[in-house]
Amino acid sequence: MYTLECINLYKRYDKNRNVIENLNLKIPEGKIVGLLGPNGCGKTTLIKMAAGLLQPTSGQILVCQKPVSDITNSYISYLPERTYFDSSMKVSQLIDFFEEFYSDYDRARTLHMLRDLGIDANMRLKTLSKGTKEKVQLVMVMSRNAKLYMLDEPIGGVDPAARDYILNTIISNYNPNATVLITTHLISDVEKLLDEFFFIGYGGAILRSGNADQVRETEGKSLDQIFREEFRCSVNY
Repeated sequence: MYTLECINLYKRYDKNRNVIENLNLKIPEGKIVGLLGPNGCGKTTLIKMAAGLLQPTSGQILVCQKPVSDITNSYISYLPERTYFDSSMKVSQLIDFFEEFYSDYDRARTLHMLRDLGIDANMRLKTLSKGTKEKVQLVMVMSRNAKLYMLDEPIGGVDPAARDYILNTIISNYNPNATVLITTHLISDVEKLLDEFFFIGYGGAILRSGNADQVRETEGKSLDQIFREEFRCSVNY
């Protein structure tokens, strides 16, 4: 079964340029998948369409074999590229909100991860550093028992010392029958997590995809090396 499917998908913001052009991909359940490409190639646009925040110009997106709707939105735990929580709230109030709003939310998982990170639930979000706020947001997202976790640049704003913890959090705190989709251009940091990958170019073109371990073994190179070779002519990378 595929958790996420894109069928002849287009997204155009103006008449002269398609951000996503005729994208077709299938992402299977039970995998950690990297959607890997340079900034501006349409990764965030795709994630937002799957989450129902943007409408495709044409084509179709299926989540768990259903068109995007309020029902499929309930299957998704989404980490946007930027923090969006009300900064006046305490972390504990955020926990209460998630518990009331999401039926699949695991409060005990949140408290465990916050303790590991040394984050006091009585602190207000506005008193936390940018990196700590992003950690809190990731903790909340990974505390749901979702079918599809969509993580948009989950390590882009945190210090290198915290990246290993965050990546281990992703591995150890998701439903193994679910799918984790990670968008990033920081390939070297995330590639050890990935089961499958897609290299996405400008216009949303899939330039290459496959099983991460098999490609590394066959080519004798890391995904990061292969990615840099694939995109070496891109001025935006």
